[in-house]
Amino acid sequence: MRARPVKTVLMSAVLLGLLLAPPAFSQEIGPAVSESSQETVPPAFSLDELDALDALIEEDTEALPIPEGSDLTDLVVLSAFLSLALLGFLKKSSELKYATMMASVVYLGFMKSNLVSVVHIFGLMEWSFPLFRYNLSWYLLMISTIVSTVFWGRLYCGRICAFGALTQIMDKVVPSRFRLELPGRFERHAIYGKYALLVAAAGYFLLTRDNSIYRYIEPFWMFARSGSAVMWILLSLLLLTTVFIRNFYCRYLCPVGAALGLLSNLTMFRIKRWSECSTCKICEKACEWGAIDGPKVLASECVRCDDCEILYSDKGKCPHWLIALKNRALGGKART
Repeated sequence: MRARPVKTVLMSAVLLGLLLAPPAFSQEIGPAVSESSQETVPPAFSLDELDALDALIEEDTEALPIPEGSDLTDLVVLSAFLSLALLGFLKKSSELKYATMMASVVYLGFMKSNLVSVVHIFGLMEWSFPLFRYNLSWYLLMISTIVSTVFWGRLYCGRICAFGALTQIMDKVVPSRFRLELPGRFERHAIYGKYALLVAAAGYFLLTRDNSIYRYIEPFWMFARSGSAVMWILLSLLLLTTVFIRNFYCRYLCPVGAALGLLSNLTMFRIKRWSECSTCKICEKACEWGAIDGPKVLASECVRCDDCEILYSDKGKCPHWLIALKNRALGGKART
């Protein structure tokens, strides 16, 4: 239905061109010119141009892409996966969170190798994106990442990113006696490493237009198993470090995490805090990402892992609820 007005306009243009096209005359001026010697009037549009117009009309009728076959399957599976991630987050379910992480490692990681990368940041800098109709799943992942970050923060980093999910699963498997905690003062400075890396990568790309640097600042290529010997050695060192320092890459080195951290400053639905949070340290000690500093939650570092929010609503552990319960009990005794 959309092609009809476009086709009408194009046909009107063709007719108008035919009417206004000037007749061709012989270059020699003479008293008489035979019909056989007259030049043929050229058409207003060539056959190639008419074919191009037909292709334009056909493209207009297909403006809304309809996924089929494997594209449709990818779109459905990715939609189901993102729905699982969102459901687990909204319900604050640890079981659903780890189910999401396992699905992320298997599906987004090893099966599809589909992760948000610094390469996409380079594309944004050039305002260069893949064709929409052939990359629906890619756009769904990117748009959902941006929207979820604006709504809740680094939700992508917390449970959707395949590499981040892998390191969090490692943290649950590796015995806690191997874990080392960085000194607080050092950690507060170390978190800026990923921002420095993001700026350096962006500057390098602007100067060279070479996006292959991603292979040396991101370990995501591991899911496609396409690295060189040097890259595999560096990855092994990174994973070994992660055994001792939890979520090491995500917290201190990931440029995508840095970019989403900057965007997290616009988060609409932040973690609530009670007045008692200024003195209580329960959530701060439980946070595995170093995102809580006294009463303040650092939005740029928080990945909405649910740990503090589960404690926050636990009426048997959170001082806010314990104090409220105690005051309620004292008030009841006073009335009696």
